Amino acid sequence: MPVTIKKTAAERDGMREAGRLAAQVLDMIGEHVQPGVSTEELDSICHRYITKTLEAVPAPLNYRGFPKSICTSVNHVVCHGIPGERKLKKGDIVNIDITVIKDGWHGDTSRMFYVGEPTVIGRRVSEVAHEAMRIGIDMVAPGVRLGDIGHAIQAWVEAQNCAVVREYCGHGIGREFHEDPQVLHYGKPGTGLELLPGMTFTIEPMVNAGKRQVRLLPDNWTVVTKDHSLSAQWEHTILVTEDGHEVLTLGASGQV
Repeated sequence: MPVTIKKTAAERDGMREAGRLAAQVLDMIGEHVQPGVSTEELDSICHRYITKTLEAVPAPLNYRGFPKSICTSVNHVVCHGIPGERKLKKGDIVNIDITVIKDGWHGDTSRMFYVGEPTVIGRRVSEVAHEAMRIGIDMVAPGVRLGDIGHAIQAWVEAQNCAVVREYCGHGIGREFHEDPQVLHYGKPGTGLELLPGMTFTIEPMVNAGKRQVRLLPDNWTVVTKDHSLSAQWEHTILVTEDGHEVLTLGASGQV
């Protein structure tokens, strides 16, 4: 599909509101990420909060058959983990991925959470992934090409002796959950789509502590590292402005 460019103030405001609400869900759920809680319970808490408190719609629920309202990806799960009976334990790292729909607009964001004190490797891969996302976001401005962003992310991650997952990427977002362009987290400088004011898309590098190869489980959703190494991901929805960018999914801390 063609890249959607949102130019009107009202459309940008719609994206801001959806992004603000998605971040609010992550702010809310953090205190519930404790040893002994199941990922199913986290899903139920988020579902009630999104639908009742925020009066919004959880975008993942029934999206292409996905059975839950959020994604919970624990330890070696790269992305799209389905909440279930699994109970979190001390030392786990978990990515919680939230997308809400408000007044037809989508806000998409994810964060890593530690269950108690993480392992040294768990903390490190999470921090490398967070910095990779931040490096990519800092580059967003009119005239920059997506290949420039992907290259910068890849260079940082590989310099840390980690690996960028290539099978899954960021994406345009707006009235549709997933729009063009694809936002790869690897690439060559000077290639790819040129950014223009009004574009909205996600940056969400998936970083493995081991090798980059992944495999899809039989549920056709859950993606895991082939070598069973830990994986981490952070995600924000970004608006390209006339002179730079705006992060639409900042939480209460105001920190990227």
